[in-house]
Amino acid sequence: MSLSVGIVGLPNVGKSTLFNALLKKQQAFVANFPFATIEPNVGVVPVPNEKLKRLAEVTKETEGMENLPPEVPATCEFVDIAGLIAGAHKGEGLGNKFLSHIREVDAICHVVRLFTDKDIVKSGSVDPKSDFETVETELKLADFQTLEKQKDPGNTPNKELRLWWEVVTKLKFGLGKGIPARLIELNDEEKVVAKQLSMLTSKPIIIALNCDESDLKNSSEIEEKWAKQFNVQKDQVVAISAKIESELASLTNEEQNQYLKDLGVFESGLERLIKKAFSTLGLITFLTAGEKEVRAWTIKNGINAQKASGVIHTDFEKKFIKADVCSFDDFILFGGWKKARELGKVKSEGKDYVMTDSDVVEFKIGT
Repeated sequence: MSLSVGIVGLPNVGKSTLFNALLKKQQAFVANFPFATIEPNVGVVPVPNEKLKRLAEVTKETEGMENLPPEVPATCEFVDIAGLIAGAHKGEGLGNKFLSHIREVDAICHVVRLFTDKDIVKSGSVDPKSDFETVETELKLADFQTLEKQKDPGNTPNKELRLWWEVVTKLKFGLGKGIPARLIELNDEEKVVAKQLSMLTSKPIIIALNCDESDLKNSSEIEEKWAKQFNVQKDQVVAISAKIESELASLTNEEQNQYLKDLGVFESGLERLIKKAFSTLGLITFLTAGEKEVRAWTIKNGINAQKASGVIHTDFEKKFIKADVCSFDDFILFGGWKKARELGKVKSEGKDYVMTDSDVVEFKIGT
């Protein structure tokens, strides 16, 4: 399944610099003036997963291979979207383009400016909280406009139409009070209806604090402080220096590790950003291992084995028989399928088995 995250924020807060670092090459046009990015730039970024390397090593040994099998990580699609200004919901600046592009992504990454650089034009940026609220306000206003266009079906006997209008009314009331759609309480039935309305503020959010190099060693404290300011969970905030990440992108893995160590951190901001984007959408991965490849597959947390098999191929879901499942730790500890089976560490599960993160799986499919 695909995962897409839109990178948004006011002009010149570091969106395109961050995007370029994500891709480890210049794919977005970075310039020191507003609206340098006009059309959205899209890039597919691997989700860091050290488990794949260990899976490859075990597979090489157990299968008697000369070389390690290829590693295929899960991926996250990032979309660099044009900078927004106040009035975007009315078409100001590149508002219409901004809103149409953001409507298509699964989650939103708000980039806010915490760095100090007098040479970079602020162009509307004030402080992280105000910058975030400016973008959030525009999205709320755009959502409110969408709801205003809906027509009251009146005293209709159609239950579906009545439910639909109840949801519209509930969302309008909440947005009118400044509450984003994602925080408006809806039951499961109402959530299905709300999804059809494509509310911009219903999307999960991450907030990337684009900070100075000197702040990175205190990232945990900074994230906690600003999470309270933004009124979100700490897991939704990541402190990152787009400038440093851009510099890291040109280094070898060994050089990157040393550079990070010198900064007093042990994981790049981009790795944490990608992982948080993944978890924000409630996604996990299961693993497959064979001579052809070792691979991480993306699924929604809580889905069953039969539906998970369909991520590999739609026919798998239709012809599903069972799933042989081994925990990653046992798979590595006992050196692959053969020994793990002999020791009873592999379980044959039916279609209703709920997948857990990092399950190593071999699906049995009928003809």
